[in-house]
Amino acid sequence: MPNSVPAVDVGAIPADATLLDVREQDEWDAGHAPTAQHIPMGELIERLAELPADGQVYVICRSGGRSARVTQYLNGNGWDAVNVDGGMQVWSALGHPVVSETGSEPQVI
Repeated sequence: MPNSVPAVDVGAIPADATLLDVREQDEWDAGHAPTAQHIPMGELIERLAELPADGQVYVICRSGGRSARVTQYLNGNGWDAVNVDGGMQVWSALGHPVVSETGSEPQVI
């Protein structure tokens, strides 16, 4: 990951933050942060209008790789984006809430 990508630890994300989950649909369905907005990385360009125009966007994926690329893209195109270090793996490991769309026990895949 480039050094120019701003990042934050999971514990430093403000409670009212815009959290953008860029994982694939099956990953989202298995388990995600309850307040996250879901736009898979591959759909981002055509769905940019769904992102808030002001304020920081905290970008999360499974472990931080995809979200770093999305963060870099967003920052290069006028957003104030920050990568979430460690992604949903760290989010879940720290005991933050995870919900599922499948009806099964939430899990990070």
